[in-house]
Amino acid sequence: MREIVLDTETTGLNPEKGDRIVEIGCVELENHLPTGKTYHQYINPMRSMSEEVVRVHGLTEEFLSDKPLFEEIADEFLAFVGENTPLVIHNAAFDMNFLNCELKACGKAELPNPVIDSLLIARKKFPGAKVNLDELCKRFHVDASRRTVHGALLDSELLADVYLELITDRELNFASNKKNEQNQSVIKNLKNVSRETFPVRVWNLDPSEESAHTEFLTKLKNPIWGEL
Repeated sequence: MREIVLDTETTGLNPEKGDRIVEIGCVELENHLPTGKTYHQYINPMRSMSEEVVRVHGLTEEFLSDKPLFEEIADEFLAFVGENTPLVIHNAAFDMNFLNCELKACGKAELPNPVIDSLLIARKKFPGAKVNLDELCKRFHVDASRRTVHGALLDSELLADVYLELITDRELNFASNKKNEQNQSVIKNLKNVSRETFPVRVWNLDPSEESAHTEFLTKLKNPIWGEL
Protein backbone atom coordinates (compact mmCIF):
# COMPACT_ATOMS: atom_id res chain seq x y z
CA MET A 1 0.00 0.00 0.00
CA ARG A 2 1.47 3.32 -1.09
CA GLU A 3 0.96 6.51 0.94
CA ILE A 4 2.51 9.98 0.76
CA VAL A 5 3.34 11.92 3.92
CA LEU A 6 3.12 15.59 2.97
CA ASP A 7 3.83 18.99 4.49
CA THR A 8 3.98 22.57 3.22
CA GLU A 9 5.41 25.87 4.41
CA THR A 10 3.63 29.09 3.46
CA THR A 11 3.79 32.89 3.57
CA GLY A 12 0.91 33.02 6.03
CA LEU A 13 -2.32 31.36 7.12
CA ASN A 14 -4.90 32.24 4.46
CA PRO A 15 -4.55 31.48 0.74
CA GLU A 16 -7.85 33.30 0.06
CA LYS A 17 -6.09 36.50 1.17
CA GLY A 18 -3.10 35.95 -1.07
CA ASP A 19 -0.81 33.74 1.00
CA ARG A 20 1.22 31.24 -1.03
CA ILE A 21 3.17 28.02 -0.63
CA VAL A 22 6.95 28.43 -0.34
CA GLU A 23 7.98 24.81 0.25
CA ILE A 24 6.58 21.31 -0.33
CA GLY A 25 8.01 18.13 1.20
CA CYS A 26 6.80 14.58 0.58
CA VAL A 27 7.90 11.15 1.83
CA GLU A 28 6.76 7.97 0.13
CA LEU A 29 5.57 5.05 2.28
CA GLU A 30 4.97 1.44 1.33
CA ASN A 31 2.98 -0.51 3.91
CA HIS A 32 3.46 2.44 6.28
CA LEU A 33 7.27 2.37 6.02
CA PRO A 34 9.46 4.96 4.19
CA THR A 35 10.84 3.72 0.88
CA GLY A 36 13.57 6.37 0.68
CA LYS A 37 11.81 8.20 -2.16
CA THR A 38 11.03 11.85 -1.44
CA TYR A 39 9.88 14.99 -3.21
CA HIS A 40 11.14 18.39 -2.08
CA GLN A 41 10.75 21.79 -3.67
CA TYR A 42 11.20 25.42 -2.65
CA ILE A 43 8.82 27.81 -4.44
CA ASN A 44 8.97 31.52 -5.21
CA PRO A 45 5.71 32.96 -3.81
CA MET A 46 6.12 36.26 -5.70
CA ARG A 47 5.12 38.21 -2.60
CA SER A 48 6.53 39.50 0.68
CA MET A 49 6.47 37.77 4.08
CA SER A 50 6.37 39.06 7.62
CA GLU A 51 9.37 38.63 9.91
CA GLU A 52 7.23 36.44 12.16
CA VAL A 53 6.59 33.97 9.33
CA VAL A 54 10.26 33.93 8.33
CA ARG A 55 11.17 33.01 11.91
CA VAL A 56 8.89 29.97 11.66
CA HIS A 57 10.43 28.36 8.57
CA GLY A 58 13.62 30.38 8.02
CA LEU A 59 12.90 30.97 4.31
CA THR A 60 13.59 34.56 3.28
CA GLU A 61 12.33 36.40 0.21
CA GLU A 62 15.92 36.66 -1.01
CA PHE A 63 16.45 32.88 -0.73
CA LEU A 64 13.20 32.15 -2.58
CA SER A 65 13.65 34.78 -5.29
CA ASP A 66 15.37 32.43 -7.78
CA LYS A 67 13.16 29.39 -7.06
CA PRO A 68 10.52 28.19 -9.55
CA LEU A 69 6.89 29.30 -9.41
CA PHE A 70 4.25 26.79 -8.30
CA GLU A 71 2.86 26.52 -11.83
CA GLU A 72 6.30 25.43 -13.02
CA ILE A 73 6.53 22.51 -10.60
CA ALA A 74 2.83 21.54 -10.43
CA ASP A 75 3.02 18.65 -12.93
CA GLU A 76 6.12 17.20 -11.28
CA PHE A 77 4.45 17.38 -7.87
CA LEU A 78 1.23 15.77 -9.13
CA ALA A 79 3.17 12.99 -10.81
CA PHE A 80 4.95 12.16 -7.58
CA VAL A 81 1.86 11.98 -5.38
CA GLY A 82 -0.33 10.22 -7.94
CA GLU A 83 -4.11 10.47 -8.20
CA ASN A 84 -5.26 7.70 -5.86
CA THR A 85 -2.48 7.67 -3.27
CA PRO A 86 -3.64 8.56 0.25
CA LEU A 87 -2.00 11.69 1.63
CA VAL A 88 -0.95 11.65 5.29
CA ILE A 89 -0.96 15.24 6.60
CA HIS A 90 -0.90 16.75 10.09
CA ASN A 91 -3.76 19.27 10.20
CA ALA A 92 -4.70 18.30 6.67
CA ALA A 93 -7.29 21.03 6.08
CA PHE A 94 -4.57 23.71 6.19
CA ASP A 95 -2.24 22.12 3.61
CA MET A 96 -5.00 20.86 1.34
CA ASN A 97 -6.57 24.32 1.18
CA PHE A 98 -3.26 25.86 0.12
CA LEU A 99 -2.48 23.13 -2.42
CA ASN A 100 -5.92 23.29 -4.02
CA CYS A 101 -5.79 27.09 -4.21
CA GLU A 102 -2.39 26.91 -5.93
CA LEU A 103 -3.64 24.26 -8.37
CA LYS A 104 -6.76 26.28 -9.16
CA ALA A 105 -4.65 29.39 -9.78
CA CYS A 106 -2.70 27.58 -12.50
CA GLY A 107 -5.77 26.05 -14.10
CA LYS A 108 -5.59 22.56 -12.62
CA ALA A 109 -8.15 20.45 -10.79
CA GLU A 110 -8.13 20.01 -7.03
CA LEU A 111 -6.33 17.02 -5.57
CA PRO A 112 -8.62 13.95 -5.72
CA ASN A 113 -6.51 11.97 -3.26
CA PRO A 114 -7.99 10.52 -0.07
CA VAL A 115 -6.56 12.28 2.98
CA ILE A 116 -5.49 10.85 6.34
CA ASP A 117 -5.27 13.57 8.99
CA SER A 118 -2.75 12.44 11.61
CA LEU A 119 -3.85 15.32 13.86
CA LEU A 120 -7.34 13.84 14.14
CA ILE A 121 -5.89 10.39 14.86
CA ALA A 122 -3.69 11.85 17.61
CA ARG A 123 -6.58 13.81 19.18
CA LYS A 124 -8.71 10.67 19.30
CA LYS A 125 -5.90 8.59 20.75
CA PHE A 126 -4.73 11.18 23.31
CA PRO A 127 -7.79 13.30 24.20
CA GLY A 128 -6.91 16.51 25.99
CA ALA A 129 -3.16 16.19 25.35
CA LYS A 130 -1.01 18.40 23.14
CA VAL A 131 -0.70 16.68 19.78
CA ASN A 132 1.42 19.03 17.66
CA LEU A 133 4.35 17.41 15.86
CA ASP A 134 6.91 18.40 18.50
CA GLU A 135 4.86 16.90 21.34
CA LEU A 136 4.18 13.69 19.41
CA CYS A 137 7.89 13.31 18.65
CA LYS A 138 8.58 13.57 22.40
CA ARG A 139 5.83 11.09 23.24
CA PHE A 140 7.10 8.49 20.77
CA HIS A 141 10.82 9.21 21.30
CA VAL A 142 11.28 10.32 17.69
CA ASP A 143 14.50 12.33 17.39
CA ALA A 144 13.50 15.87 16.36
CA SER A 145 16.78 17.54 17.33
CA ARG A 146 17.31 18.73 13.73
CA ARG A 147 14.05 20.68 13.83
CA THR A 148 15.34 24.13 14.74
CA VAL A 149 12.80 25.66 12.31
CA HIS A 150 9.83 24.21 10.42
CA GLY A 151 10.82 22.54 7.18
CA ALA A 152 8.44 20.73 4.84
CA LEU A 153 10.68 17.74 4.05
CA LEU A 154 12.05 17.32 7.58
CA ASP A 155 8.57 17.60 9.07
CA SER A 156 7.32 14.97 6.61
CA GLU A 157 10.12 12.63 7.65
CA LEU A 158 9.30 13.13 11.33
CA LEU A 159 5.60 12.72 10.68
CA ALA A 160 6.24 9.44 8.86
CA ASP A 161 7.76 8.05 12.08
CA VAL A 162 5.01 9.51 14.24
CA TYR A 163 2.28 8.18 11.91
CA LEU A 164 3.66 4.64 12.22
CA GLU A 165 3.49 4.92 16.01
CA LEU A 166 -0.04 6.33 15.90
CA ILE A 167 -1.46 3.49 13.81
CA THR A 168 0.41 0.50 15.28
CA ASP A 169 0.01 1.02 19.07
CA ARG A 170 3.60 -0.04 19.57
CA GLU A 171 3.59 1.68 22.97
CA LEU A 172 0.73 -0.52 24.14
CA ASN A 173 2.31 -3.63 22.63
CA PHE A 174 5.59 -2.85 24.37
CA ALA A 175 3.85 -2.48 27.74
CA SER A 176 1.88 -5.68 27.16
CA ASN A 177 5.02 -7.60 26.21
CA LYS A 178 6.83 -6.34 29.32
CA LYS A 179 3.90 -7.48 31.48
CA ASN A 180 3.92 -10.90 29.82
CA GLU A 181 7.66 -11.19 30.39
CA GLN A 182 7.17 -10.39 34.07
CA ASN A 183 4.37 -12.95 34.39
CA GLN A 184 6.44 -15.64 32.69
CA SER A 185 9.33 -14.84 35.03
CA VAL A 186 7.10 -15.30 38.08
CA ILE A 187 5.74 -18.59 36.74
CA LYS A 188 9.26 -19.83 36.03
CA ASN A 189 10.38 -18.96 39.55
CA LEU A 190 7.36 -20.71 41.06
CA LYS A 191 8.15 -23.84 39.10
CA ASN A 192 11.67 -23.81 40.53
CA VAL A 193 10.49 -23.62 44.15
CA SER A 194 11.25 -26.91 45.99
CA ARG A 195 8.34 -28.53 47.77
CA GLU A 196 8.49 -31.17 50.52
CA THR A 197 5.83 -33.85 50.91
CA PHE A 198 4.33 -33.83 54.40
CA PRO A 199 2.52 -36.85 55.97
CA VAL A 200 -1.26 -36.69 56.11
CA ARG A 201 -2.43 -35.37 59.48
CA VAL A 202 -5.45 -37.02 61.11
CA TRP A 203 -7.48 -35.08 63.66
CA ASN A 204 -9.31 -37.29 66.17
CA LEU A 205 -11.86 -36.03 68.69
CA ASP A 206 -11.41 -36.99 72.30
CA PRO A 207 -14.55 -38.33 74.14
CA SER A 208 -15.35 -34.96 75.76
CA GLU A 209 -15.26 -33.13 72.40
CA GLU A 210 -17.41 -35.77 70.73
CA SER A 211 -19.97 -35.58 73.57
CA ALA A 212 -20.11 -31.79 73.34
CA HIS A 213 -20.66 -32.00 69.57
CA THR A 214 -23.50 -34.53 69.97
CA GLU A 215 -25.18 -32.29 72.54
CA PHE A 216 -24.82 -29.27 70.20
CA LEU A 217 -26.53 -31.17 67.37
CA THR A 218 -29.60 -31.86 69.53
CA LYS A 219 -30.16 -28.11 69.73
CA LEU A 220 -30.30 -27.71 65.92
CA LYS A 221 -33.44 -28.21 63.86
CA ASN A 222 -32.91 -30.96 61.28
CA PRO A 223 -29.11 -30.79 61.27
CA ILE A 224 -27.58 -32.25 58.13
CA TRP A 225 -24.98 -34.00 60.22
CA GLY A 226 -27.70 -36.23 61.59
CA GLU A 227 -28.04 -37.90 58.18
CA LEU A 228 -24.39 -38.88 58.00
